[in-house]
Amino acid sequence: MSRKYTCILIDDEPPAIRVLEKFIKQVKEINHLASFTKALDALDFIKHHQPDIIFLDIQMPNLTGLELSKLIKYDAKIIFTTAYPQFAVEGFELNAVDYLLKPIAFPRFLEAIEKAEKSSTKNKNEQTKQGDYFFIKTDGKNNFSKVQLAHILYLESIKNYVIIHTKKEQLVTYNTLKNLQENLPKYNFIKIHKSFIVAINKIEKTQSYSVFINNKELPLGETYKTAFFEKINAKKL
Repeated sequence: MSRKYTCILIDDEPPAIRVLEKFIKQVKEINHLASFTKALDALDFIKHHQPDIIFLDIQMPNLTGLELSKLIKYDAKIIFTTAYPQFAVEGFELNAVDYLLKPIAFPRFLEAIEKAEKSSTKNKNEQTKQGDYFFIKTDGKNNFSKVQLAHILYLESIKNYVIIHTKKEQLVTYNTLKNLQENLPKYNFIKIHKSFIVAINKIEKTQSYSVFINNKELPLGETYKTAFFEKINAKKL
């Protein structure tokens, strides 16, 4: 693997979770964030932390793994785990990376991780190739400005507007930070405050409650600290 990936485990059977936790400890490129026995608890965590890989049991009470996967709104790499092979077809129809049948053997687990890594690399390459820029509407009916993703330092929300900061200019657009975040590649952009999204590769240094980009100190909100430093730790040497 070329980088570190974050993951969570969701299974209503603790013994099944322990097996996967044991496997994950043997793969240094995987950072295990949390384990859950209740799907609803996991869903709340997923919304705030957006782990790269999700090991997801299918048969669970109240909310099944298949139902939960439909509620995940970003490109998570989902690996279904179950004792029931009849669910495999539906799992792959939901674009799961892989399907592990219990009891899970370690070599088969490694194969699933490899598939997740290849899928992530493919998506990143496609984003770089096809989505390395976008257009935003500025003042005027048909006035649009081209924004190169590689040039973005950070985005700042002020009332009903977003300012896109680059080294050369500041572009103001009538938009929401939420809408722009949904259209930025997750691997390099992260929200650090209710009013700021930063480009990870433009960060110069961090402090407990600050992020520095281009000699500018930006606030790091308490709500976003955990997810932010997990992302930073995943890239440290």
